[in-house]
Amino acid sequence: MSKVCELSGTRPMFGNKVSHSNHKTKRRFNPNLQKKTFFMPETNEWIELKITAKTLRTIDKLGLYDYMKKIAKKANA
Repeated sequence: MSKVCELSGTRPMFGNKVSHSNHKTKRRFNPNLQKKTFFMPETNEWIELKITAKTLRTIDKLGLYDYMKKIAKKANA
């Protein structure tokens, strides 16, 4: 199962784990992915998406259909 947001495309970031003695080892910062089911009244269907918590907050603010139009417009630009 890939750790990628289906709408925003957010992927894991890489960085360092830093101990008290300032010893650094590589680590991964995974996105906060959640499986959510949405109803789209425009198309009258249910959609299950794996999205980040940040994307979920944006969808709550704009609405799913408007958010999808926004990212489609950004992808075409």
